[in-house]
Amino acid sequence: MIIGNQKTEKKRSRKSKAGIDENAPLLPKTDKDVEVGFDDFNGASFSGAVLNLSTTIIGAGIMALPATLRELGLVPGILAIIFMVFLTEKSVEFMVRFTRAGKSVSYGGLIGDSFGNFGKSLAQMTIIVNNIGVLIVYVIILGDVLSGTSSSGDHHKGVLEGRFGVHWWTGRTFVVLFTTLAIFAPLVSFKRIDSLRFTSALSVALAVLFLVIAMGISIVKIIKGGLGMPRLFPVITDFMSVVKLFTAAPVLVCAYICHYNVHNIDNELEDSSQMRGVVRSSLLLCSSVYIMTSFFGFLLFGEGTLDDVLANFDTDLGIPCGSLLNDLVRLSYAAHLMLVFPVVFFPLRINVDGLLFPSSRPLVLDNFRFASMTTGLITLIFLGANFIPSIWDAFQFTGATASVSVGFIFPAAITLRDKYNIATKTDKILSVLMIALAVFSNIVAIYSDAYTLMKKNKPEFA
Repeated sequence: MIIGNQKTEKKRSRKSKAGIDENAPLLPKTDKDVEVGFDDFNGASFSGAVLNLSTTIIGAGIMALPATLRELGLVPGILAIIFMVFLTEKSVEFMVRFTRAGKSVSYGGLIGDSFGNFGKSLAQMTIIVNNIGVLIVYVIILGDVLSGTSSSGDHHKGVLEGRFGVHWWTGRTFVVLFTTLAIFAPLVSFKRIDSLRFTSALSVALAVLFLVIAMGISIVKIIKGGLGMPRLFPVITDFMSVVKLFTAAPVLVCAYICHYNVHNIDNELEDSSQMRGVVRSSLLLCSSVYIMTSFFGFLLFGEGTLDDVLANFDTDLGIPCGSLLNDLVRLSYAAHLMLVFPVVFFPLRINVDGLLFPSSRPLVLDNFRFASMTTGLITLIFLGANFIPSIWDAFQFTGATASVSVGFIFPAAITLRDKYNIATKTDKILSVLMIALAVFSNIVAIYSDAYTLMKKNKPEFA
């Protein structure tokens, strides 16, 4: 679905970008797939780019942030969130700087410019693994929230099942199938990410709605005298309590991963010189939402804050209309994930096509390939979320590695490689820090997931 806007005159920034893409060295034809159609497209706006990048950032991970404050304490937790903003901004800056120097038009092309075809293919496969995992987890969460889940042994009713009872149309498979056909399929049919700017605006608004509800409940409880002062610093009593602090690292490191969509948004931006402003504005918006959500989530539930704070809204809040607010929170979160889905799906489709058909004409010019690729990926995600019971366990391991690779290891690697001699000594020191932090958080995540999985599967003896 390409939106037409026939004009004979183009903005200079768009013409300049088109010229760069046509002459970009070391890149196959499909690296321009997101560029095609600019002859009838005047470019995306600054606000649209900010909204799409912000939606890429604010996914399911927002619900895990209050638990990081439970582990680290209020002060270190908020400082850690701010530090990750700085580190993410620098990693994206490295990407944009080397993108301009190498005239790359895709994430894979950027990595390939420094590390050849193997590096490009590795980057594409990493994004594919990451995004398929993320999208399958989104669909699983949607099924849990709307229909219910029995994964923990006890059955937890979803919003629809709790309100309307057990029917065929409140069952998990039907709910997910309906969501896939009625919501996901139309939204993933757009050929430009800028076409999703309005749904992205609504997605961000829904994340803010959760924040407003948590803030309102906290204020009511403070007035009633039902809340105490949140713990400012971690409680350290022994070695294991120190080790437990590091379990917050994977959540924080992955909180701002948006790098796989930077090129897609930059390629459509009306004025590419605004990209740095887009990144900073998105990070400022998202960090504000993250800090406030973490603070009020931890303030509201204190030491009882669960690893997924959404689960706290499955209990009695102790205020009037608490049940209604619980459902409102869960519905707004489900709707938020529905609208994040197409923004994460967009780079998945581009990278799968680039990996499988590196020499074919651009995807947006081939309607059959575009429709087949979209249908195949949607079907794969649906089947993975509904009929492969252990798939979440698998993506707990691959997801952590893929996310930190896309967000920090690859950008740091091209900076250390410094093909164009444009990296400063400070840049390289930061790159080493990024890689060290990424590897450390990945080790912690894998250890934590493995320990949880073994504990869950350990046989019980009488």
